[in-house]
Amino acid sequence: MNILMVMTSHDQLGNTGQKTGIWLEEFAAPYFVFRDAGVNLTLASPKGGQPPIDPKSDLPENQTPAMTRYKKDNVAQKAFSHTAKLADMRAQDFDTVYYPGGHGPMWDLAESSTSIALLESFYNSGKFIALVCHAPGVLHRVTFEGKPLVKGKRVTGFTNSEEEQVHLTKVVPFLVEDELKRLGGHFEKAPDWESFVVVDGHLITGQNPASSEAVAQTLLKSLSGAEKK
Repeated sequence: MNILMVMTSHDQLGNTGQKTGIWLEEFAAPYFVFRDAGVNLTLASPKGGQPPIDPKSDLPENQTPAMTRYKKDNVAQKAFSHTAKLADMRAQDFDTVYYPGGHGPMWDLAESSTSIALLESFYNSGKFIALVCHAPGVLHRVTFEGKPLVKGKRVTGFTNSEEEQVHLTKVVPFLVEDELKRLGGHFEKAPDWESFVVVDGHLITGQNPASSEAVAQTLLKSLSGAEKK
């Protein structure tokens, strides 16, 4: 099984002068879920090389077992620091794709014609696509049969109230919850910061960082179920 993980290359938090990037937990937990399952992993980002890490994601209060494991794992660190260029990735070479969040994707991947075309190629091929936290916002220009891909589908992502709690409502280009609703998605959510995953057909979305491991596990189960049919 071949899984593609697509990460942001964007490191500026709007006009705040602060840094952003990928939320480390949302890479680390799924990475180990996938690797421990024995799948072939390819990591990619728009610029290639090492994706920027949101410094807030590495604060003491945000540490998780997967992050601790990552910091002791040279193989994982080397893979993370040598991502391939997104433009070189083709959907036909992979069984599925997973997008971790952090605020970075809101600026680069959400507007990337390369990312949009790649997601459409995966989905049009009947392959699962999985996105967590802010990454479902990357779908806001992705279409299926001429309509927004999320239209009429059950979906989740980082909620308005969660964005308010991190005081970035006025900083982000758009609010994930509002945008998915505007596009016709049926937005569902759990209480703030609780793990929550929604599956609708071949679309898998997770609400927040706490959902990242569950999204990865759900993706593997979905792939296994599809193989048995």
